[in-house]
Amino acid sequence: MSDFKNFNQLIQDNAIQFVDFRFTDPRGKWHHTSQHIKTVDEDMCTDGILFDGSSIAGWKEIHESDMILMPDLRSASIDPFAAQPTIVVICDIIEPSTGQSYSRCPRGVANRAEAYLQYSGIGDTAYFGPEAEFFVFDDVRYNVSSNNTGYEIDQEEGAYNNNRLYEGGNSGHRPGIKGGYLPVQPVDSMADMRAEMVIHMLSMGIKVEKHHHEVAPSQNELGFTFDTLLKTADQTQIYKYVVQMTAHSYGKTATFMPKPIFGDNGSGMHVHQSIWKNKKPLFAGTGYADLSETAIHYIGGIIKHAKSLNAFTNPSTNSYKRLIPGFEAPVLLAYSARNRSASCRIPHASSPNGKRVEVRFPDPTANPYLAFSAMLMAGLDGIENKINPGDAMDKNLYDLPPESLDNIDTVCGTLHEALVSLDEDREYLKKGEVFTDDLINGYLELKFQEVEKYDLTPHPVEFEMYYSS
Repeated sequence: MSDFKNFNQLIQDNAIQFVDFRFTDPRGKWHHTSQHIKTVDEDMCTDGILFDGSSIAGWKEIHESDMILMPDLRSASIDPFAAQPTIVVICDIIEPSTGQSYSRCPRGVANRAEAYLQYSGIGDTAYFGPEAEFFVFDDVRYNVSSNNTGYEIDQEEGAYNNNRLYEGGNSGHRPGIKGGYLPVQPVDSMADMRAEMVIHMLSMGIKVEKHHHEVAPSQNELGFTFDTLLKTADQTQIYKYVVQMTAHSYGKTATFMPKPIFGDNGSGMHVHQSIWKNKKPLFAGTGYADLSETAIHYIGGIIKHAKSLNAFTNPSTNSYKRLIPGFEAPVLLAYSARNRSASCRIPHASSPNGKRVEVRFPDPTANPYLAFSAMLMAGLDGIENKINPGDAMDKNLYDLPPESLDNIDTVCGTLHEALVSLDEDREYLKKGEVFTDDLINGYLELKFQEVEKYDLTPHPVEFEMYYSS
């Protein structure tokens, strides 16, 4: 059956009333437009849907605003949150003047990255598996104005509520700072909500493996099975949507902001990755930690280009409040078997098929299409140029004396540094026109606007430190 026939059968079988066409902007946020099923036919799904690209930050100018949403019907899934039966379809962005993928479409980048891998001859499939952490709060309030700037967060699990008066009493069961990893209920107050998130993800076609509480109070993680680069990026967008919508249905609010809480662990998105060819794993071998030379060179590419990768893997000013020593943040550019203090970790695997590299510095504010594609291109550059990452570091890197760390580089310390690094180190991304100068320049312009707004805004802590000076 054709994709449209399968799609139409799904509509009939589930009495669908609306089709929600969704796409991802440069920052990684979903947008959508809904069509009633009476308007959705094979011509629409073949020709696409026109929309105004000038209204999406970082894309078109007003005089060239027409763009096309091209549905990928294979991505269709039923929205478990819609009041009316609705199918979600993920779309690519097409340039009407050429009929080709728009160079700044994040999903188009992922498609081109997969194509370049095959063109390179190194492999034919790249598998990715992200572990995106998130916080769930009961109440979040913030304000940024000319005379009033600040925020306030509240969640029942927070240690700051140990002495709070609650109607009906304070249970006293909550994790302490850095004390939230894998407790059972009632200390873990979010198990039922996470389980519901898992059920919703399963209903949308994602193979979910687990859910658990993370290190910080109010912090959580769900785990789903790895897949190809493009499919995993699609699933990461669904993951974020399900997490935020399920929390919303509980009267709570979820965030993927890396560091919303001062003095406790932040949220990362460790990304497991490997390359296969002819259904055989290329990262399995007889070298360090049973890795192949290909895997070692892939790590070399990741480490060499880490600072420019940070622009995509850690794309917010808040990202760099997480990337500091002491909070399980992998800031040191080294690799190790099973050592979680290294930025590239080699997890234990019981078979060659499980051999992979876990890149630990990304966080979940990343646009998954751009971040996964950039890491693949960095790793491929390492393989193509046989980049040696040096010796592995099997000690706890945070416990080493300063003199032992002199030769170990670190990730960027600010978003500004990451953007400058991307501007200066971009050639590996442009192979096969996976990333283009147009995309990179537009992305830099968009992100430098965020840096400028952050830099120019007085911070409440500055009043504490400097008001009486």
